[in-house]
Amino acid sequence: MITKTPKLLGAACLLAFCGSASAYTITGTVSDDQGKALKGVAVSLLKEGKNATTDRQGKFTIHEDEITTPPADSPGVAIHPAFRNSVGYISINNGILSYSQSSTSPVQVKIYNSLGNQVFKKFLQGSGTYDLSKGIEARGTYFAQVSVGNAKQNFKFTTDRGFSSSIGSRASGNALMKEAEKGEALRFVAEGYDTLTVPLGTLDTTVDVKLTKIATEQTYAFGYPLKNEPTPSKGCGKDNTLKNYFKFKGGGIEHEVYLDLPENYDKNKPYRLVFGMHCMGGSAQNVAKNEHYYGYRDKDKKNTIFVAPHGYTDQMPWRCGDNKDHLFFDEILTYLNENLCVDTSRVFSSGFSFGAMYSNSLAQTFQHRLRGVVVFATADQVIYIPKNSGKPIAWMGTVGLSDGTCPPSMGRSARDRILRNNGPEGHTDCTSEKATEYTGGNHVCYDYKTVDPRFPVKWCTFNGGHQWDMRENGKMWASDIGWEFITQF
Repeated sequence: MITKTPKLLGAACLLAFCGSASAYTITGTVSDDQGKALKGVAVSLLKEGKNATTDRQGKFTIHEDEITTPPADSPGVAIHPAFRNSVGYISINNGILSYSQSSTSPVQVKIYNSLGNQVFKKFLQGSGTYDLSKGIEARGTYFAQVSVGNAKQNFKFTTDRGFSSSIGSRASGNALMKEAEKGEALRFVAEGYDTLTVPLGTLDTTVDVKLTKIATEQTYAFGYPLKNEPTPSKGCGKDNTLKNYFKFKGGGIEHEVYLDLPENYDKNKPYRLVFGMHCMGGSAQNVAKNEHYYGYRDKDKKNTIFVAPHGYTDQMPWRCGDNKDHLFFDEILTYLNENLCVDTSRVFSSGFSFGAMYSNSLAQTFQHRLRGVVVFATADQVIYIPKNSGKPIAWMGTVGLSDGTCPPSMGRSARDRILRNNGPEGHTDCTSEKATEYTGGNHVCYDYKTVDPRFPVKWCTFNGGHQWDMRENGKMWASDIGWEFITQF
């Protein structure tokens, strides 16, 4: 209710305070989980029933209805009607208390902060005016309790003389706080995002929130759906400090590591991560600088992080008799996830010969961290092969049917280790399906039909020996098909 007060009281008190003010202001910014500002989000202050919508910068403001102060020559505007009892008359105009009473009973003014603590107390006699913001040192929202005899009113105001209506006639300081703010919350609603409700401890605050996209993908007990949304690593948002070449100690052994980041690397974008594992007589440097990660780097310089680690052992390029290389892989992958923005659902390992054998070895126990492997001329011999964890993994392998170093029989054996876990119902055995192999002409690739589509198996055979860079019509077909396999997810 709005009432007018006599001009004599209103004009004198309003001369210095023309303009507008609000009793509280809530501001904030809304973004998605990648930090992008969200426009058009509906923001509601639930208990107060006030609403706002975010702008292009994701910003919003909610405040109590503005109180416009009239010019000095107009009648004063009272925010709360005057109240009187048998001994006097009280009114408040834009935070200025006007009082008049005939008895010896004083006007008692108590002021509480937003936590309900009393910060001011004063007794007023006779008639006059009093600025409720007097004696308050800090800016903010306060609550005043004004009483004469048994008559009592409670008000909320800010130090800029904003003023709001009564919030109860019998409330104490703590009760005032509870009345205004108990159970208050902001609710954020946006199409395509989970609704978020944020409890508030105060009505004068800034709230910055992030909304999460509604999960529309089917979830599984293990693995990801095809074309799933990226899963950002802990390193997302962190400035990169890693160099293109560094040393890393994992599994108790120091390794050289070559790193190639995407052009214009974005610390907030989760990238695919591909490991290139070197062969016997090869090196991490050769994989990175000469072979360009088996040709993959030439196909994608913008969306993939490439890493080439060097294996160390006394006899072979990768460990044969213990799990130290597996410990190293676990530790280096964690290190990269914590320092770079990696899509942890799209990590792959690829290699040739011993590098293929090492990748295939990792595929036995790192199904929870590797999405898939691509192996050229692999075998399951002369390498540390742990007991398979029983989980599926995407797998592609190539073998030359005249390969004397890693013979086709050993490649098929490595493949069948994978097929035993890649069935669609409870990771069942798919080894009974027979692949079509090369009998003449160009290479032959066979895609297994009985596997879970989320864990495809591709088997490629050709008329050749121990190599990864096989060419047909001038193109390295194995590299092309391997990259298609990796990027299908």
